[in-house]
Amino acid sequence: MASSAKFATEPLKQQGWSQRQIAMALGISEGAVSQWMKRAREDGPTALQHRSPPGAPRRLSADQLAGLPALLHRGAEAYGFRGQVWTRGRVAEVIRLECGIVYHPTHVGRLLKAVRWSPQKPARRARQRDEAAIVRWRTETWPAIKKGLKRSSRRSSS
Repeated sequence: MASSAKFATEPLKQQGWSQRQIAMALGISEGAVSQWMKRAREDGPTALQHRSPPGAPRRLSADQLAGLPALLHRGAEAYGFRGQVWTRGRVAEVIRLECGIVYHPTHVGRLLKAVRWSPQKPARRARQRDEAAIVRWRTETWPAIKKGLKRSSRRSSS
């Protein structure tokens, strides 16, 4: 809408419309109208055409970026990593393997945000954890301990 609105400002101004009226009619701020009018006055109507954003172009194509979640859904172990946890470094390695493009892990976080991939936090658990022993302790041992904890009428000497 903004680019087509830019081109509408000049004819409306020539018809005698005020900047406030143009802004209200186009649903934009008066400041935007003022900037567009100044740009058109100084550099001509071509100055109102769309300009590409500054900075280096993306190295991943739109298709490659869109396919990134599918690669990550395969799981980290599918790419030879130990465990299912994705880190930015691991994702950078997958991008390098699959697309041949090297990214710094910090920038990988921006790419993941762009594709709405949320960071996953691993549950920290001991490798030797025995779930059956934990359930047994909660159902048998803990109730016995809890019953044995009775308030004594005597106070502690300390």
